[in-house]
Amino acid sequence: MPSSPNIILLVGEDTGRHQHCYGDPYAQTPNLDRLASEGCLYTNACSTAPVCAPSRSTLVMGQFANKMGSHHMRSTLLNPPRLFTHELADAGYHVNWANKTDFNFEPPTDFAHETTDWIESLEQGDYPKDKPFFYYFNFGMTHESGMWPETSTSNPYTLGEEPCVDPALTEGIPVPPYLPDTPEVRSELYRYYQKLHSQDQQIGRVLDALDQHGLAQDTIVIYLTDHGRGQVREKRWLYEAGIHLPLIIRAPVLTQPGSFCEELVSWVDIAPTLLSLANAPIPGDYDGRVILGENKQSEPKCIFAARDRMDECFDRVRAARSRRFLYLKNDFPQLPWAQRLRYMEVMPATRQIRQMHADGQLPFPADRFMQATKPAEELYDVVADPHCVHNLADDECYADILASHRQEVTYWIDRIDDKGYLTERELIERGIVKNRLDDEYALRIEPLPEPTRMGGVYDSHLTEQDVK
Repeated sequence: MPSSPNIILLVGEDTGRHQHCYGDPYAQTPNLDRLASEGCLYTNACSTAPVCAPSRSTLVMGQFANKMGSHHMRSTLLNPPRLFTHELADAGYHVNWANKTDFNFEPPTDFAHETTDWIESLEQGDYPKDKPFFYYFNFGMTHESGMWPETSTSNPYTLGEEPCVDPALTEGIPVPPYLPDTPEVRSELYRYYQKLHSQDQQIGRVLDALDQHGLAQDTIVIYLTDHGRGQVREKRWLYEAGIHLPLIIRAPVLTQPGSFCEELVSWVDIAPTLLSLANAPIPGDYDGRVILGENKQSEPKCIFAARDRMDECFDRVRAARSRRFLYLKNDFPQLPWAQRLRYMEVMPATRQIRQMHADGQLPFPADRFMQATKPAEELYDVVADPHCVHNLADDECYADILASHRQEVTYWIDRIDDKGYLTERELIERGIVKNRLDDEYALRIEPLPEPTRMGGVYDSHLTEQDVK
């Protein structure tokens, strides 16, 4: 391994731990399975946010989104910190970030991104020969919008209908207990697995190109995703399905083929780790640790995540994740889990779940998620209960564990000066974020034209001031 190895970062969108190498029997992911067999598969890796832009802002700047002010979906930071790619460029790297600059800030003009077919360029040997390179590959085919009904793609906020997939094709699909096992749900999951297979094929092209040009032994390859699958109670929520994600690293010499790592890893660790592996300086304001190599740092007791406004739906939840437990602090328990979000309401399964709940036909534990309120605290044993359906917060047997995780979250909020505890008006007045209430994004956060209450779920646009 050279002192400044090539680095390739492969990022899947809206993708949970549904790869065959992570134990999903339905998944067809031979290339990711191959990558895992040649590197290290991490079993306790988590995003810092359950939605794309806040998660990616942490990835590229090495700091928690709710520390910087990029925690809302969406917001626009006015003075973002330097990206880790700038540190790589200063260290002599050629940087190619070809697409997906969705970071909750406007990328700087010197941000390196090329408009060519980046996989084809690598396949053809069109890469710098005189310096190490960093390539970012984003795979958007698994994004939630790719699961929308085909008849609604021209207008994503117009509800369309799509026939269910042939049931024979959906046999064997694992349906988590928080979703009803219906043809509509299975059809959406089937489309997701098909997109995941397509993602895997593109990753195979990258791996094959490295082999073809003799670059594999000099290149570190990292695969991760921004957050969980675009389903109810997955993407946008801080449960395991939303933040517990795949992470595979193939680093010749540094990782043993077919190995596993059970240490807690957060996406806030990715930037400092990449800079360390590149022998580039790590900025002092980074929040993460180095997880690999000679500068590897010790594992923390907990890693952390945050959920704030999601388009028109306001909320604030903070999470601490240890190896065995997930703790959630719900600052607004009077708000339901399942606030109506127009971006999700186009999904047939989402609408079916709401209708089943209104008709009293939604089974446990799916019906619990549709309650009008939620508990102030949640605690889950993620080893025994990976789907997070049995809340242990009120169980006296877990009182000490609850208290210790609560304390970890409290310390973290204070340590990072959590900007989520400022109103959005304060964020604007302090010059932290841009005022977007008068631009095109304002159209996206308009209230849904629905009754004020339906099936136990609030439909109106709730702001922080409304809640107070």
